[in-house]
Amino acid sequence: MKKLLTLLSLSTLLFAFRADKPKKIIFFGDSITQAGVSPTGYITKLASMLDKSKYELVGKGIGGNKVYDLYLRMDEDVLAQKPDAVIIWVGVNDVWHKASSGTGTDPDKFEKFYQAIINKLKAQNIKVALTTPASIGERPDNTNQQDGDLNRYSQIIRNLAAKNNLPVVDLRKAFMEYNLKNNPKNEEKGILTTDRVHLNDTGNQFVAEQMAKVIEQL
Repeated sequence: MKKLLTLLSLSTLLFAFRADKPKKIIFFGDSITQAGVSPTGYITKLASMLDKSKYELVGKGIGGNKVYDLYLRMDEDVLAQKPDAVIIWVGVNDVWHKASSGTGTDPDKFEKFYQAIINKLKAQNIKVALTTPASIGERPDNTNQQDGDLNRYSQIIRNLAAKNNLPVVDLRKAFMEYNLKNNPKNEEKGILTTDRVHLNDTGNQFVAEQMAKVIEQL
């Protein structure tokens, strides 16, 4: 009887420990996510908005990464960390580098690598949220050079989210709507970004607020 009570007590303690353990969420992406852990970055801002006893936020971003870079490093940078959830934010370089350096990722390859990442995460029972690429230029009149491709790749991500029944942080849509309201001079940068792509302080706060909406679903 005493042994049974001891086992029950241990089980109760273990359950309590697991219940109190914060949910570990990895943000997986490129240089925007790499900068997200800076003192003014979106991950840092998001952490200040959340209950620290409930969430542990980890940034795993590397500058210049495209979707296949994420796939190649996910075992070490994500799976080995044993997260409860992963928020994927990739796509800007897959589009941007087509024009800037003649590389980039074709749409069909982008979709296949992205789905492969989702498959590996789901196989480990890790919850997943997707994010559409926000901007390469902030002009709200659709005259940014890569608007067409960004819209196309964002739709691929939305379709993957629907296909896999996953939440999506639609930053592409959110940034376009924000700039329509807050960029009357049709500036290409300086509203939410410093250089058309990377976030300024307002952009980091805006992204943190958008990310917060999906955290509850993970």
